[in-house]
Amino acid sequence: MSKARLLIVEDDNDIATMLRLYFASQGYEVDIAGRGSEALEKTRQSMPHLIILDIMLPDFDGFEVCRTLRTHTRTSHVPIIFLTQKDERSDKLQGLELGADDYITKPFDIEELKLRVQRAISRAEQQSLTDPRSGLPSGRLIEEQLRRIIQSDGWAFMDVRINAFSAFTEVYGFVAGDDVLRFTAMLLNEVVNQLGTPEDFIGHVGGSNFILITAQERAEAIRKTLKERFAQEVLAHYNFLDREQGYLLVTDDSGRTVKVPLMTLAVGMISPKDHTFADIREITELAAEARRVDAMT
Repeated sequence: MSKARLLIVEDDNDIATMLRLYFASQGYEVDIAGRGSEALEKTRQSMPHLIILDIMLPDFDGFEVCRTLRTHTRTSHVPIIFLTQKDERSDKLQGLELGADDYITKPFDIEELKLRVQRAISRAEQQSLTDPRSGLPSGRLIEEQLRRIIQSDGWAFMDVRINAFSAFTEVYGFVAGDDVLRFTAMLLNEVVNQLGTPEDFIGHVGGSNFILITAQERAEAIRKTLKERFAQEVLAHYNFLDREQGYLLVTDDSGRTVKVPLMTLAVGMISPKDHTFADIREITELAAEARRVDAMT
């Protein structure tokens, strides 16, 4: 499994540094934000698996950060643990009412905090809320979004798959494959940040399949930019020789050595402008068919 990403929102440099060093030594990928606004920006840029959130921050408090994250579709699922000097019952209740997953007060036992972090991330994965490699919403959260949009207009749904991903993992291994999945998740976030809205939704269905829900009028620009950037930036995951020759050599089922092209994105896009849908399965079936057509062009 890839490293779980933690975002620590703490304005006390000593505590932030201590937490970063400790959790990095435990195998986590750790990022630090000293202000609430910085935490929101970092979350939009790269989705963390969990946020450790101080309440007292220089610009606005942790409650407001939590409220904003829970309001936006793309960040509403991220587990949050409040970390604060306040130990009054009202503060705990306010944090939990806003949707925080847990609450721990300073001074704290670092081993206890580690166990709470592990438990919150495991719970999210076991409930099929997030994919462990990308940190993106999966399973039940994707279904909830599909049930939401089928009752509305003006949306576009994209089925996104990485072409030639299996050949890449066959040659480079599953760790390199997980890196490509994380890169793809970050690229989706970056492009939606640039061209979409905070209400857009990005999910990881599983394997090399992702989905994206956005406003119909923004969809084509997002689709075009995604495909172009992926084709350019994924080259960094290949060695020099493979980049230069533009293909991989792999052995097929009959034992022959064959050429497989480098990875690209296939994106199938549908919207209620062109179709009517009786249930959410029709949305995914039509989008998958559109994606297969895109993969052949």
